[in-house]
Amino acid sequence: MKLTPLLAVFFAVVLPAQAADTAPLTVASPESVGFDSQKLHRLESWIQQQVDAGYPGMNVLILKDNHIVLQKAWGYAKKYEGSTLLSTPVKATPETLYDLASNTKMYATNFALQKLVYEGKININDTVAHYLPGFADRPTDKIKGKDTLRIVDILHHTAGFPADPQYPNKKVAGTLYSQNKATTLEMIKRTPLEYAPGSRHVYSDVDYMILGFIIESVTGQPLDHYVEENIYRPLGLTHTVFNPLQKGFQPAQIAATELHGNTRDGVIDFPNVRTYTLQGEVHDEKAWYSMGGVSGHAGLFSNTGDIAILMQVMLNGGHYKNVTLFDQKTTEAFTRSSSADPTYGLGWRVNANASMTSTFGMLATPQTYGHTGWTGTLTVIDPQKHMAIVVLSNKPHSPVADPHVNPNLFVSGQLPAATYGWIVDGVYGALKR
Repeated sequence: MKLTPLLAVFFAVVLPAQAADTAPLTVASPESVGFDSQKLHRLESWIQQQVDAGYPGMNVLILKDNHIVLQKAWGYAKKYEGSTLLSTPVKATPETLYDLASNTKMYATNFALQKLVYEGKININDTVAHYLPGFADRPTDKIKGKDTLRIVDILHHTAGFPADPQYPNKKVAGTLYSQNKATTLEMIKRTPLEYAPGSRHVYSDVDYMILGFIIESVTGQPLDHYVEENIYRPLGLTHTVFNPLQKGFQPAQIAATELHGNTRDGVIDFPNVRTYTLQGEVHDEKAWYSMGGVSGHAGLFSNTGDIAILMQVMLNGGHYKNVTLFDQKTTEAFTRSSSADPTYGLGWRVNANASMTSTFGMLATPQTYGHTGWTGTLTVIDPQKHMAIVVLSNKPHSPVADPHVNPNLFVSGQLPAATYGWIVDGVYGALKR
């Protein structure tokens, strides 16, 4: 099509500029990008020791300067059936899918938001009510603020919502109980604020459940359809999906998590609670029971190869090969530290001070950002070093240490590998000075 001068000006001014094609990820030796292979090997041996000590399984991928320099699996995708140790455990491989838990927030919800903001379809300074009718204060609310709550407040986790209302557990949720997606949205609207918006940061799953609903409102598609069709497929990703068992994957391809459903070895019970070993179904209770497996805060499954491309998109400022999802300006806006708490970006966590050591270790640069997931997943992206690390594991695939004392502490969670900073420091320590 030949553009008239007027149309040419319109397209030049109005449409977002497309970046030039970027190179695809390739495999390279660690030495070629500045690593000491012997030090990396020591990290690999340490991870194996953790598996030998009882950590279920782990996949690690390191990329630097657009090259994958390590991609390896340790341990098992499935070690237990219930409380019984399998005589022939299923080994983890680099292709194994893992439940990303809260890394869903970044690789589904944040990626979608970054794309929609770049396209001008969402403004983070808009109120939540602009996208979700009926999201408002109620006369009985002791703490007000929903009427003016903005998307940016949600992204900074300063919105006032509790960390985990446990909607599917009637004993805990009370009148907010829901095991139906449409009902869950109404229960979120009714959830009382616990603090005045903007007065502090409280990391909350509710925040990202709201963001998922906003994405669905704007796109007119279920969250999983939108990200799978508009983000993952254009990037060539084949192993990043919600509800993988409904989309052609078999249980043996996916790492198992909790041994007895969501019962924490029998001490937790609520209507429809799963009691079997989870494999291919999202572990998170709100995502599974209250949202049908697809939520803005949890539900995504992936493997390290696919995550590598998503991390490289961030390092490239929103581009990969001939695909543009967003731009450098959007990338920087979402990963910039909040003025109130520098460890919070827009959704992303930032390595801004010593409080983030357990996540980012002691050696990552202050510009490093990423996220963790309850099932044992970690993203670390360092734009200064042009490096990224993904750790995928199935940490809850072990007995609960003492269900009656702490139902959320698994035996594997007592091992050093459960503190991600050890692994991150091992990677950074292998860089040649």
